[in-house]
Amino acid sequence: MLIRISLCCLAFLSLYHLNAQQRVQDTARMRVPVTKPDTGIQVQGRYIELSEIVLRTDINISDFIRRVQDDTTFYKAFKTLRTLSYTSINDIRMTDKRGNLVAGLNSKTHQTRTGDCRTMQTLSEQTTGDIRNDKGDWNYITAELYAGLFFTKGSVCGENNIVHGSLGKMENLSGMEKHKEQLKLLFFNPGKPIPGIPFLGNKMDIFSTDAAALYHYIIDMKNYNGRDCYVFTVKAREDLTSDQRDQIVIDEMTTWFDAKTMEVMGRIYDMSYDAGVYDFNVHMEAQLSKIGDMLVPTLLRYNGTWGVVFKKRERGIFTATLYDFGK
Repeated sequence: MLIRISLCCLAFLSLYHLNAQQRVQDTARMRVPVTKPDTGIQVQGRYIELSEIVLRTDINISDFIRRVQDDTTFYKAFKTLRTLSYTSINDIRMTDKRGNLVAGLNSKTHQTRTGDCRTMQTLSEQTTGDIRNDKGDWNYITAELYAGLFFTKGSVCGENNIVHGSLGKMENLSGMEKHKEQLKLLFFNPGKPIPGIPFLGNKMDIFSTDAAALYHYIIDMKNYNGRDCYVFTVKAREDLTSDQRDQIVIDEMTTWFDAKTMEVMGRIYDMSYDAGVYDFNVHMEAQLSKIGDMLVPTLLRYNGTWGVVFKKRERGIFTATLYDFGK
């Protein structure tokens, strides 16, 4: 009898979940905006709003969206950092819920690339609170992830800036190394699904068919740090139901593409999600510059909070300022 009741409950929950998903998809389809020929265009099932200045150009919108989806210039710029000498000012701050500083690190480092290897020297460093333990290890995962991306221990050799097939490989990875790879996907390839994170599934995918009715897609053209750029903005619709809101992670993302080369020159994105057992709300920004014929990141900012059941909530702010490339 108990087994029969359990099976009935399981069947009911499965049916309820399927019906809830169907309601989300049906409602999403009903909310697809009607194309206005003077302000936008339908591309791959999604409505793209165009500014007046873009309407006056001869840009192929379908080709533009495809290039946005397939972009690798952003990730390549960060991989290029591994092949260059440069100086970095690093500012990591951990705060309490009132915004008061509880731990931090401010340092200046210099990476030297010699031959096929790179090393890093700490030129100056100041720490606050318990940012590290007595053994020198990081007490905060936010700081440890930052260090994994931007600090170097010892000599690292054999790296290049080839992007094909180098992002998202998680075979044989576990623990912190797997989290670092997931963070890379989140940071370098936003808007694409991230494997291995419970409950997220494809909710990161802002280009899927179902997501098309959950977002506004806008193309504009503006000057960004002295360059003419196409500005592509993806923003969650303000009239979403609670069920629809639960289907998205990226609240808003704006990317500046060089109008001539289509290289990413800057990106800002806001993401939030509450899965019950974990939640996060983060804001990230990256500015890139051309150094000769190479594209490199010159400024990165992060401000976010995240919490996991049975672990202390972390509220972190970090800024990385990179300069003197090749020196």
